[in-house]
Amino acid sequence: MFAKKSTNAINVISGISMAGVMVGSAALIIILSVFNGLETVVLGMFDTFTPQLEITPAKGKTFDPQTASFKELKQDKEILTFTEVLQENALLKYNNKQAVGMVKGVGSDYLKNEKLDSTIREGRFVLQNSSGESAVMGSGLQAYLAVNTVDPFTELEIFSPKKTISVNSINPADDFVAKSIRVSGVFEVQQEFDNGIIVPLQFARALLGEEKNVSAIEINLKPGVDVDEFKQTVAEKIGSGYEVRNQAEQNRSLYHILTTEKWAVYIILTFILIIAIFNIIGSLTMLVIDKVKDVAILSSLGAGKKLIKRIFLFEGMMITMTGCILGLIIGLIFYFFQHTYGIIKMGEDNTTLVSSYPIALKWKDFILVFATVGVFSFLASALSSNLSVKKIDQINQTI
Repeated sequence: MFAKKSTNAINVISGISMAGVMVGSAALIIILSVFNGLETVVLGMFDTFTPQLEITPAKGKTFDPQTASFKELKQDKEILTFTEVLQENALLKYNNKQAVGMVKGVGSDYLKNEKLDSTIREGRFVLQNSSGESAVMGSGLQAYLAVNTVDPFTELEIFSPKKTISVNSINPADDFVAKSIRVSGVFEVQQEFDNGIIVPLQFARALLGEEKNVSAIEINLKPGVDVDEFKQTVAEKIGSGYEVRNQAEQNRSLYHILTTEKWAVYIILTFILIIAIFNIIGSLTMLVIDKVKDVAILSSLGAGKKLIKRIFLFEGMMITMTGCILGLIIGLIFYFFQHTYGIIKMGEDNTTLVSSYPIALKWKDFILVFATVGVFSFLASALSSNLSVKKIDQINQTI
């Protein structure tokens, strides 16, 4: 690999091939790591209101949480919060304005989430105090209804259709359950959540006419507990009548977009990397021409065609895989500096969520890049090594 060749150009071409693979491998691992970082940041934006696990019915809207399996699950020591949730769309009215929004009733465990206060833009995140029940509203809904959280006299009116409609009723309002509640605060997360309102579970039960059933159970685990393993265990215990979803599955569309973009970039960069790898064909072809006499001598000494082909195959693999390893090291160094110092910024202003491009390493990406380079390196080297024995018999007769 490092020996001098009769023509210096062969060394230069081999060096260029190695440099191309090195740059391609480094670019691939860096881009994949940046996408990992973006995925973490984007999903982290939903982390406040999205539990680690959510249990919903496979069919229908509600289910009974008082079964033996759920009671046993609630006592699990690995669970930090176990929140019963009852939610449904309802008509919201404040003064002369009205809008349809999602009313989400939550149990007391919901308030154990320490990140809730960071979402408050106005007022406080309080659902129950000495004054009675109160609600916390999303900023989008609050802006549309012009709700004043410091006004103690005007309450938010919520209307929900009754489950049983009176046939003889003349007044349409008799077919709705109407309840009022004071708004204690306004939160701001994402548009998906900001058009809703959070209320105590008992208030939601009275409004929606649901005495015991819930729409979902939200679970957050204690630090150090493996979410995927716990999810699998829960799914086996409660049966096929329920769906257990992690945070990525709860935000399936967003996660799908991020994953699709990541794999699209991987495919594009892989094509570029293949072009760099197949430069090795030119390098090995010139090397075969340069080593004609050496090949003939080895053949005369008893070396078989397989051995000669293996020599050139290993030569090509060493060039490309050395470039790959150097590229992965460069990617690792880049990760360290970007993660520690934030070298590449996302923008000069302060309007962005994070100041510099987020980055996160996954060992699976290193294996993926290494395997990708290895496969195409083997193919390119195998094609070139075939040239080394193609006319070996004629060479022996000539020499």
